[in-house]
Amino acid sequence: MSRTVTLSLISHTNVGKTTLARTLLRREVGEVFDQAHVTEVSEEHTLIQAGDASLQLWDTPGFGDLTRLMKRLRSENEPLGWLLHQVWDRVVNRSLWCSQEAARNVKDEADVVLYLVNAAEEPEDAGYIPPELELLTWIGRPVLVLLNQVGEGGEALEARWRGFVPRWPIVRDVLSLDAFTRCWVEEDVLFRHVAEVLGGSKREAMVVLAREWNDRNLTTFRASCEAMADYLIRTAADREAPGAAPDGDDAGGEGGILGDLTKTLKATTVDRKRAMAALNDRLDQATTALMARLISEHGLYGESAAKIEQRIQDFQVKGSTPLSERSSAIAGAVVSGALGGLAADALTGGLSLGGGMIAGGILGALGGAALARGYRMVGGGDEPSVTWTPQFLDQLCRQVLLRYLAVAHFGRGRGPYRDLDRPARWSETVERALAVHEASLREIWESAERETRKTGPLTKILDSALRDVLRDGYPRAARLLT
Repeated sequence: MSRTVTLSLISHTNVGKTTLARTLLRREVGEVFDQAHVTEVSEEHTLIQAGDASLQLWDTPGFGDLTRLMKRLRSENEPLGWLLHQVWDRVVNRSLWCSQEAARNVKDEADVVLYLVNAAEEPEDAGYIPPELELLTWIGRPVLVLLNQVGEGGEALEARWRGFVPRWPIVRDVLSLDAFTRCWVEEDVLFRHVAEVLGGSKREAMVVLAREWNDRNLTTFRASCEAMADYLIRTAADREAPGAAPDGDDAGGEGGILGDLTKTLKATTVDRKRAMAALNDRLDQATTALMARLISEHGLYGESAAKIEQRIQDFQVKGSTPLSERSSAIAGAVVSGALGGLAADALTGGLSLGGGMIAGGILGALGGAALARGYRMVGGGDEPSVTWTPQFLDQLCRQVLLRYLAVAHFGRGRGPYRDLDRPARWSETVERALAVHEASLREIWESAERETRKTGPLTKILDSALRDVLRDGYPRAARLLT
């Protein structure tokens, strides 16, 4: 019994067969140019092996103008027996040569034909499709029509093409599988359909091969979630001490009524900005490293140009020991305006906005007041530090899931990976998926400094949220994502 399943990838010339083959194989094969008949001979590639079972993919030459070929076939008593080209066809009629080469591959090799069409075209307007499907019907192998260049509205396009193909009973179904923006979960849908149109030992082998393929994709998925969780936990735990103010800058002098608060708020504006910039630089480096890993995990090449924008309001200032009662009272006085602008400047190293109101409500946070606006500064025995706010980490978590989706949808037809605009629907579904984990995320951000290496809970949240997003976008792949 044969344990090899063979797929022949067929299309009209220059529709994107080799591009889709590259996306499925996760490697560069064949030649890709924007011209007809780039592929002149059929090329066989192994998609996956599982024990003694093997899944083979043939990238074939594109069909050209089939008028002459169909005329020849209709004039023969045994058209399929005649289906072999003459050596001079390759020289004098390249289109005829390529069409015969593709047809012979289907006849001699294929268990299932993957017939790729350009979904951007109206099926009724693509005059080449009827003769190509007629030829495939003569050969008699089951056909799955794949829609390339789908873009938005894939379900409507599938329905339109399903309404067009019933005149050719050899076509078993129509599926979206874009060489440019497909997602790995769609491959499970394709391989389940391949198994359904096969029989006997071929079907049994295809079930095994599809399971092995899915296991490989799920391993990449889990590794991606672990990498993203580690990135986020390390970012949440990162902190930078602004550094002490120069000697002689303490306002009020030793023993003065403002002494302990002045000592706690010893960082200058320059020091604070330096600390924030250092945090931001480390985050940029971590983001670049994460994206490089995600790109590599998904069999892509290239690099992301994404950069985290440094925004002061995304920072909080945090220490480990609360201020004394006296310091808190002074802080409240400063924020309320009870102290003059000069005294406020002395206390904060020049961070006041004038009139005693401190930038960002920093001193309000010191006293536990409701005036805090994203910053906390507490002093005591430890030097104050700058770290990321929970609000910023929530935003970063949303961003990292969107970055994952961009990588997971990046077909090799686009060439090297580069950052792309993300569909609005991704942002909306990511927002919904993370909303149910809001309380758990806040606990994780707050405990990250103490438990830097504990990424398990966050990995589970990312895994769950991404499965929800993918189920929403690809309901037919829900079984794979349970």
